Amino acid sequence: MTIAGRFITFEGGEGAGKSTQVKALAARLAAAGLDVVTTREPGGSPGAEDIRRLLVEGEPGRWDVLSETLMIFAARADHVARTIKPALKRGATVICDRFTDSTYAYQGAGRGLPRETIRRIESIAIPDMKPGLTLVLDVPVEEGLKRAGARRGSETRFESFDVAFHERLREAFLDIARQNPTRCVVIDALQSKEIVEAKIWRTIEMRGLSAPGR
Repeated sequence: MTIAGRFITFEGGEGAGKSTQVKALAARLAAAGLDVVTTREPGGSPGAEDIRRLLVEGEPGRWDVLSETLMIFAARADHVARTIKPALKRGATVICDRFTDSTYAYQGAGRGLPRETIRRIESIAIPDMKPGLTLVLDVPVEEGLKRAGARRGSETRFESFDVAFHERLREAFLDIARQNPTRCVVIDALQSKEIVEAKIWRTIEMRGLSAPGR
């Protein structure tokens, strides 16, 4: 599997502040002279955005876990082919709000789909794509759900799962980070957004990703 050094992903549970930090990091990298593409999952390409609406709206039990996972990877395959790979090919830095780690957390640990099943689907849908850096924003479940509940909109399906589901997600993301210490960096997202932003930027500088051509 190809590891793309300028492919940066943000992971974490609901209300961790990923979207805010994606925007902040993109702005700082752009100010430093980099070509930056921000994107998200599910979504990130026209076809994938259509699938997103099926996944993030409605009742928690709308889909069984296998159907849900297959839709996620269908969206991801289109996203990678139409957005991520073209941007990386031209030398851009791609920052993505969620990627495959979220599937192992949400559909795997959260909803009980065997890890090997996810791995096999991944090997077919996106056999050659892995981020070079994953920033895991960690926040206690109660606080994360409180923050998420303050948001407006219809994309509340996953937020509506029970607290035990969200506890499993948190532990899954932390376990992914433990298993992948070279790729993953855990950031305490209970701190102020300014402190979180500063810690993320320090990580970017340490990885040599804050300047063009490195």
